[in-house]
Amino acid sequence: MANKLIVSSSPHSHSKTTTSKIMWTVFASLIPAAGYSVYLFGIPAISVIVSTIIFSVVLEELGNYLLKKRSTFKDGSAALTGLLLALTLPPGVPLWICFIGAFVSITVAKTVFGGLGQNPFNPALTGRVFLLIAFPVPLTRWLVPTGTGDTLFGQSVSALNSVGAVVPFGSPDVDAVTAATPLGLLAEGGKKAVELLSHNSDIFIGQMNGSLGETSGILLLLGGAFLIYKKIISWHIPLSFLGAMAVFAGITNIINPDKYADIPFHLFTGGAIIGAFFMATDYVTSPTFSKGKLIFGAGAGLLTMIIRIYGGYPEGVSFAILLMNATVPLIDGNTKPKKFGFKKIDKNGAQNA
Repeated sequence: MANKLIVSSSPHSHSKTTTSKIMWTVFASLIPAAGYSVYLFGIPAISVIVSTIIFSVVLEELGNYLLKKRSTFKDGSAALTGLLLALTLPPGVPLWICFIGAFVSITVAKTVFGGLGQNPFNPALTGRVFLLIAFPVPLTRWLVPTGTGDTLFGQSVSALNSVGAVVPFGSPDVDAVTAATPLGLLAEGGKKAVELLSHNSDIFIGQMNGSLGETSGILLLLGGAFLIYKKIISWHIPLSFLGAMAVFAGITNIINPDKYADIPFHLFTGGAIIGAFFMATDYVTSPTFSKGKLIFGAGAGLLTMIIRIYGGYPEGVSFAILLMNATVPLIDGNTKPKKFGFKKIDKNGAQNA
């Protein structure tokens, strides 16, 4: 039999990894953290998680129908966006706010740009930032985990009735209890807050209030490690993100330990862990090459710390990642690896390897 030369276009190497498999793997890696938030907050957490996922899936399918595109229900991207959005929201946030957040995340930040793979900004974070700016009061009302009592991190907590009005603690009309988050205390409390928070083991085990995805740093770390092990994400962005935060936090803490919190506090409070492993590593909105990923992660980490310490918001992860999303084309354009066999021609016409 004569030998045949078969010429075909790339790719020449194929993998069994699919978009659907990637999305559902990431979704599964977030289930322990989401489950822990349900353990801490109960029904208010369940309502936010379930409703936001359902709203996201329905809105994406509606957009596909109106644009006459195929259904993307099975690929898991909408469900993952809904779960990530839910984990950036406070427990007990009204369902109509969950719907608006899902609409901005799916329809405005994703469908309008052409769907999966076309969006320039992380959809879940776009929805979260829009809600924070548009509805600051419900987005900054933080429920206290059940069983905490009438104090948290040494601070008094507020009791609310079913319509959100403050009532005396212990009143039969109490429907929920709220308190400032650790980052909020740090922004307002100075030295006293640092002393209370920097040495409190609750920030490690997750017995604290905040967004649903801020209360389980250990479980999020395990989920992120699982994604690296499965090669769904690489280590570059998480390491450079958290590393930049650690360096910045370490320097400021050394300069003034009475005012600035230590490294573990900044890494295990707020959205640092979920941002580094699950938001900043989004394939579509992060750099392609390893060098670019390191630059992207470090930039996001530094911006996060600058906003936390010097900005008007106690948390800066969402803003930092969205700002770095905008720089991805520039980073990719300047971090492309050298092509095999490529010779650069200098201004004098000489060839350089």
